[in-house]
Amino acid sequence: MKLNHEQHSEATQQAAQSLARAMLALPDGDAVLALLDDLCTPAELEAIIDRWRVAMLLDEGHHYREIHDLTGVSVTTVGRVARFMQQGAGGYRLAMQCLQSQLESQ
Repeated sequence: MKLNHEQHSEATQQAAQSLARAMLALPDGDAVLALLDDLCTPAELEAIIDRWRVAMLLDEGHHYREIHDLTGVSVTTVGRVARFMQQGAGGYRLAMQCLQSQLESQ
């Protein structure tokens, strides 16, 4: 029996929360990367990594064309990342702040 839209959405949200908890439970970055290697195709993982690089460069104040020249990522993708950094769920900024705090405490 196929799930209706509401059931599917709830099941998807529960699975997403489970994945987030699993990532938090992993012991280190290498383990997270191993999980990402298993979850993502090589192209998907490359896209995720590219977006993270773009976000870090945007945060450092680099311009779109400069980021394109440094990374090879399209200017359209750079713009998309910038838009999500400004209007998204706040994940990029939160992750960068947490990473910075971690680096400062070492």
